[in-house]
Amino acid sequence: MVSEDNPEPAYDLFVIGGGINGVGIARDAAGRGMSVALAEMGDLAEATSSASTKLFHGGLRYLEYFEIGLVRKALIEREVLLRAMPHISWPMRFVLPYHRDMRFESATPTSRLLTVFMPWMKGRRPAWLIRFGLFLYDHLGGRKVLPGTATLDLRNDPAGVPLDPKFERAYEYSDCWVQDARLVVLNARDAEARGAKIMTRAKVTVARRVGDVWEVTVALRGREKRFRARMLVNAGGPWVERIIRETAHLAPKARIRLVRGSHIVTRRLYDHDRAYFFQGTDGRIIFAIPYEDDFTLIGTTDQDHDGDPSEARCTEAEQDYLCAFASQYFRRPVTRDDVVWTYSGVRPLYDDGASSASAATRDYVLTVNTDGAPILNVFGGKITTYRKLAEAAMAKIVPLLHVSKGDWTAGVPLPGGDFPVDGVAKLMADLSARYPFLDAFTVRRMIRTYGTEAPTVLGASGSPADLGRSFGAGLTEAEVRWLMDREYAKTAEDVVWRRTKLGLRMSTGEIAALDAWMAEGGTA
Repeated sequence: MVSEDNPEPAYDLFVIGGGINGVGIARDAAGRGMSVALAEMGDLAEATSSASTKLFHGGLRYLEYFEIGLVRKALIEREVLLRAMPHISWPMRFVLPYHRDMRFESATPTSRLLTVFMPWMKGRRPAWLIRFGLFLYDHLGGRKVLPGTATLDLRNDPAGVPLDPKFERAYEYSDCWVQDARLVVLNARDAEARGAKIMTRAKVTVARRVGDVWEVTVALRGREKRFRARMLVNAGGPWVERIIRETAHLAPKARIRLVRGSHIVTRRLYDHDRAYFFQGTDGRIIFAIPYEDDFTLIGTTDQDHDGDPSEARCTEAEQDYLCAFASQYFRRPVTRDDVVWTYSGVRPLYDDGASSASAATRDYVLTVNTDGAPILNVFGGKITTYRKLAEAAMAKIVPLLHVSKGDWTAGVPLPGGDFPVDGVAKLMADLSARYPFLDAFTVRRMIRTYGTEAPTVLGASGSPADLGRSFGAGLTEAEVRWLMDREYAKTAEDVVWRRTKLGLRMSTGEIAALDAWMAEGGTA
């Protein structure tokens, strides 16, 4: 590997990690006038940040662990985020079926409290407890956009049609859907627009203190390049401890707990647009969510993970678990034959000593080492609070770097999100009128992917031929070129599994042809 001897001028911040926390911090810092460089060893959102359940949510089940502060923070943040990205995030109603004979055998703090004071309720989540939790969920975050909880009669509501007839009653509440990988890419784009340097396929191999700065060596396109920065931000996600120990050669002040969350995607299991919140007899919960129009997303598991986080896979046992779990609720059993795709990611949870992976806190912890040039390390976090995490990181960084500008990101739209929350239908109508040759599915997908930038992606095309080569499932050369030129996509995997989810609709041969075309720089 060739080494470059002359490092670039010193940056204020060098961020390691291109997941949601890394790009969120880079965006916030760049918007305050700091000079920022970010290096991601793979693709943006390649690991944990593209493997979530894809929700902006308060975390209803965290109330059982008395994580009131975390839930309140996340509930408030839902609507802040929704307004900033109404193209890639939208409100969703969740149906929580209730059956009076349902058993609850977990040893959460709440269940232990119930068994002490009300031993006849042992093993049950009573209806009053669910209603109380939903009351808190409705009121902790000061809802302004999202509707509150309602009670459903499943015998007469469409939400009851796909369910086992024993479920006659349900509660319905609000949370938000988000396209997680696109959230990361759009934050990176906005950071770059504000002056940040974003590097993908750029692995940090060494970070060392030299005087009052960090000297960072990055393996980038077959060369070793050196950078200098006044402060280092370690947002390495599941690799955060490894970076502290092996890259920066420091001793960590906190530890992470690696927890694998796996999901299955099935053929569409029902026809309405609401999600389900299912409770298991083991005390866990899963969601069943409408996904990409023709599919259903089911997850997640919580398993302590050993080994390399990049090798996380949804195991056969996890697939069987999720199928069996969902089958307790759906009228027709869910089997492995229904599964069309699986994915798995490792969450770097702050290790708070919890007895189970499910009970481990989802809140974040930030540590700063100032024994020389400062380094900030990010432990834990969840996608809903990524912006607040970035603000908390800035609260620690600003005094050290003497930056004057304060918090600014609340309500500032991400690229393509500069329209009202209720403006999607109008954008679709306008796009359809401007490009009448597009089918309804493509119009919806383009707006839900690119928002107000969709016409820029499509350009002055007047026919399908003007969009260039078609790779399958409505993916055209014009769109791929946009993703390569503006959204850091390098491979077909980047395009069909992270920038879009068209891999669900494309054949293996179509994806291979796209990969070959991209490898040749769009000339194959």
